Amino acid sequence: MTRTVLFICVENAGRSLMAEAMFNAHPPAGWHAISAGTQPAYAPNPRTATMLQEIGLEIPAHPPTLLTNDMMTEAGARITMGCLDSESCPARLKTLEVTDWALPDPAKLDDAGFRAVRDDLARRVEGLSRDLALRDRMRPQFGRRETPS
Repeated sequence: MTRTVLFICVENAGRSLMAEAMFNAHPPAGWHAISAGTQPAYAPNPRTATMLQEIGLEIPAHPPTLLTNDMMTEAGARITMGCLDSESCPARLKTLEVTDWALPDPAKLDDAGFRAVRDDLARRVEGLSRDLALRDRMRPQFGRRETPS
């Protein structure tokens, strides 16, 4: 059974797309990532693909995608990029377990700032992957009984 990490931002045009690409490049066993936005843009930020290419990754093939209730319900982990404002955040995001990474919007930054956000995101995604793999190893195996020695 494959579990999903859901990366969420407002436009799904930069941070969440980069996080999806980074996670899926080296996912822990049994996990994959998707991304979506609360108010998706028409197209990815043009610099997103360039910034990913600089680190050897490709932008996900899908266009910015609208966040759905099914995505929220089915996700094993939900990560927002720092966009839990009341204007763009559906109430459902506030009722489920969500981790907010509070990253600045790179679209508002120069290229050096965009790279800094990308590199911070890469560190966070790597840490998330390690945490999920560790959590899976620590999870008790159902149906497995310890026998006294």
